[in-house]
Parts: sequence; C-alpha cells; structure tokens
Amino acid sequence: MNLLSRSLVLVCVLSWTAHSAGQSSIASRLQKQMADTMGTKPGAVVVLDVATGKLLAERNIAIAAQRLEAPGSTVKPFILLELLRLNKVEPAQRLACHRPLYIGGHRMDCTHSPAVASLDATDAIAYSCNTYFSSMALRMTPSELAETFRRAGFTSPTGLASGESIGRITAAQSQSSLQLQALGDWGIEVTPLELLAAYRRLALQKQAPNNSSEFAKPVFLGLERSVLYGAAHAAQPLGTSAAGKTGTASGVNQPGSHGFFVGYAPADKPEIVLLVYLEHGRGTDAAAVAAPLITSYWKLRHGDAK
Repeated sequence: MNLLSRSLVLVCVLSWTAHSAGQSSIASRLQKQMADTMGTKPGAVVVLDVATGKLLAERNIAIAAQRLEAPGSTVKPFILLELLRLNKVEPAQRLACHRPLYIGGHRMDCTHSPAVASLDATDAIAYSCNTYFSSMALRMTPSELAETFRRAGFTSPTGLASGESIGRITAAQSQSSLQLQALGDWGIEVTPLELLAAYRRLALQKQAPNNSSEFAKPVFLGLERSVLYGAAHAAQPLGTSAAGKTGTASGVNQPGSHGFFVGYAPADKPEIVLLVYLEHGRGTDAAAVAAPLITSYWKLRHGDAK
C-alpha cells in the first residue's frame, strides 16, 4: 500500500470514528432529554435512525416491546395508503363531517374544530377525522382491512428488542366492527415498537426516488399538516419540521385511555423516527412529549441551522 492509499484509509477511519462519536454523544444527550421530558409519566419513548433502523435512544423499551394496545388513530395513514393504492378514493373528494358520530353503540365524535366542516384526504389525516375514515372504510372488505394492517407490520416482530409481543388482528364480522377497526378502536392490538417500525417504513417510502410513491402524497402531506396545525400540533418542534400522527384509545388491560405519538423528522427528508407511548393520557399529551425531543435532536445534530 502506497502513501496515498494509507492516507485515504486513515482519513476514512478518522471520519467513521468521528461520526460514531458524534452519534454516541447525541444518543446520550437524547437519553437525558427523555428522562427530563417524561419525568414520572409511565410509558415508553423510542427513537430510531431512519436510514439504518438502528436504535438512537430509548426509555422503557421493554414496555414498548411487550405492551399490546389498541393503536387508535395512528393506523389511519395506512388505511388511506391502501385506499389510494387501490384507487378506491379520490384524494380531492371532500366529505362532510357530521356530529355526533355513533358506531355500534360507541360514540366516536371527531375532536377537531366544528369549523372544519368538510375534508379531503389530506385534511382527514391532518385533523384525524373519524367521520371520514369510518365512511371510507366501508369501501374495503374485512379481509382487505386486516391484510392492510398485516402488511404494515402490525403482526410482526421488529427485532429491536428481546421478548417482543406480537400484534393481533381480528377479522371484522359486521359493518360497525369494520368501521371501529379502521379507527384503531376494535379488533387490532399492536406493540408500540410495531407502530414505530411501521412509521419508519413510511419515512423510507417518503424518501423513495423517482416519485415511486406519487399516489401516497396526500398521506405524507396530511402527516406534515397534522403537526403544523392539526391533531398533532403539540409535536411541532423548534428549528425544523416534523410529520406524524397521534392516537388515543381505551386500554386493553387497564382502565382509562392511553396515548401515542409516532412520526418522523424532518418532514421533507426524515432522519429520525420517534414514538411516544403514554400509559395514561391522550395522543396530544404524547405529542407534547415528542416536541422537545425532536428539537433536541435537531440542535444536537445540526446546531441552529435549519
């Protein structure tokens, strides 16, 4: 090996070492931010590198791996993706949102402002409209909906932790159970890690070259707008952008509701994917935990530059 070759090898080794040290520093500081932000809140937080799928930081990953819960509205992007893929929905078509909303004896009113009276596909994600998704779900068969969830990875281990539980999908037997399943409130239980892995795949799809996911644009735009001004607005970070979804549902094995936020940042070129699961609370509470974590990552990785 000549002197030039040795110099190039040395430069590569030093560069890799510096990168690894930088990642380690970011991880340790994110761990501290997680502890400060979560405080005594019961639940879990996990952050992954989008490109590699490697764990950057975590708090209570065993809970994220083993707890099975109804995912609430976090499943809506995957339903819309399938409807768009099958050409069963026109993205620009607007649907009136009516309150109250009763499905099979369950009251499922939307939480967005009554001023949002009609929504297209992008709005429906941004504002997490139950009326829209419970209506559009009727364009799918029970087997199509169940397969959509399986394809998203909701019945598959992620490999991110040992002793993982596996999600469960129950085939809907009625119109009302189909609609409730599309809202993540019946017939589906997932682990927080399965949700995280599913949103990482979304982030990778967002990055796909040559517009291979052109049909999915309403989903990605809806997730970004959800954080900008919609249902997940509490997750809006400082200095960068984010895209994501909140979810609130009744506990499977415990009383009260639990909350999720799961998403990626930056919204245009995802670098990290993050999940917040709160054992008690709502999706908006989980989003509020996510915001300072995304902000901290951005400052640590990029300084104050946007």
